[in-house]
Amino acid sequence: MSTTDINIRSSDVQTKMSQRLIFVVEDDADIAGLICYRLNNSGYATRWIANSRSVIEEAERDHPILFLLDIMIPSNDGIELCRYIRGNKNLSGTRIIFLTARASESDRIKGFELGADDYITKPFSPMELVARVRAVLRRASHAELPEILNLGEIEINPSSMILKVRGRTVPMTAREFRLIHYLVCHRARVLTRDQLLDAVWPAGCFVTPRSVDVYMRRLREKIEPDPENPFYLKTVRGIGYRFDAPR
Repeated sequence: MSTTDINIRSSDVQTKMSQRLIFVVEDDADIAGLICYRLNNSGYATRWIANSRSVIEEAERDHPILFLLDIMIPSNDGIELCRYIRGNKNLSGTRIIFLTARASESDRIKGFELGADDYITKPFSPMELVARVRAVLRRASHAELPEILNLGEIEINPSSMILKVRGRTVPMTAREFRLIHYLVCHRARVLTRDQLLDAVWPAGCFVTPRSVDVYMRRLREKIEPDPENPFYLKTVRGIGYRFDAPR
């Protein structure tokens, strides 16, 4: 399939208002064509971008719901592009899936730590790719809260993935934000480490229940007046954690 064919197909699909836009950032035209073809036939609009130079500008203009990123692409690689997306206030909440030949455990861990929602290695099954895209977007729709949440000195804006403490924006990774967001959505409930892993970390991510402890410690350092004596993020010994909203 030629570049022209991909662009025409993508343009035709995007005219249908019921479909949603996915950016396919991939320098191999044959692979990009296969991905776009499968996603178009599954009800998504696609845009193929062969390098990273124009991705941020186009995304801010056209608001894709998901990025499919190869790591080894011209200009900035997919890892750097992921960092830019997660650091951009207009795009930080957009879902990201890495689709790459880089299959080592260290690459996968790095991808997830940067805030990727899933990590798929090449060669890949087109049917599985579509299923995992749907799964990521389904999790995203279930997790969304339309309103800003105010809990004592904490303000959480789910749509922009911004958290403020005492009026000041607190820098957070995507994973940290999703963890505290999930805890807040289930405030006053005790959640086990396994429950938090299932809800916040994607399937296939190489983490242990103790990873939750590391993230909780980071969150306490960012939001608690006294991290050693937490007011919001409480430990329930032998079970897990609970977010206590102020009365």
